[in-house]
Amino acid sequence: MTDHSPTLTLIKSMASNGGASYSLDVQTLLVITVLAFLPGLMLLMTSFTRIIIVLSVLRQALGLQTTPPNMVLAALALALTMFVMRGVVQQEQNNALDPYLAGQINFTQAVQAAIPPEQNFMLAQTRKAPLHLFVDLSGGHYASPKDVPLTVLVPAFATSELQTAFQISFLIYIPFVLIDLAVASILMSLGMIMVSPTLISLPLKLLVFVSIHGWVLVLGALANSFITGG
Repeated sequence: MTDHSPTLTLIKSMASNGGASYSLDVQTLLVITVLAFLPGLMLLMTSFTRIIIVLSVLRQALGLQTTPPNMVLAALALALTMFVMRGVVQQEQNNALDPYLAGQINFTQAVQAAIPPEQNFMLAQTRKAPLHLFVDLSGGHYASPKDVPLTVLVPAFATSELQTAFQISFLIYIPFVLIDLAVASILMSLGMIMVSPTLISLPLKLLVFVSIHGWVLVLGALANSFITGG
């Protein structure tokens, strides 16, 4: 009985070529595996984490619990992520995908060629403190940040993105807190202690946010907060 399993195909390919040459079956299996981890890779290796955190805090600062819905926020964050990462994706397509589809390089070479653009993007956003932390935890010594492997760079990048997202969220939250305090103080001075400040401050915050084109300012500030050069 003939066995056409990916493992046997890979072994035959290695035996005939004298090296590791992945067959089409194995490549398909690897692609399916990568697709299964794609959501996690998007969270940890792109601008999605910073954007979705800031948008979620903005919604909370406005006093809106479910508006915009989570699905809308995620779609908006995904669209902005694609915009921010367009340069990285273009480099990966030019260096890895197009040569691989043209048959100029093999699958392993394509994967290796796709790493540097993503690595440069993460290094540009990663702060020194998280990077030093995970380098020390790994026990490795590297001549330059570009020598840091992805297993160390990815958690450092994710930690740095959390810190940056919280800093941006703090700056966004402060004006809305001031509006809440002002409304509460005015109601108390008028003796209207039975009136909920949220009842007055919510439409006032929405009016101010829309009047200053808040979505344009927030999304523009988020897009500009990423260092895309290098």
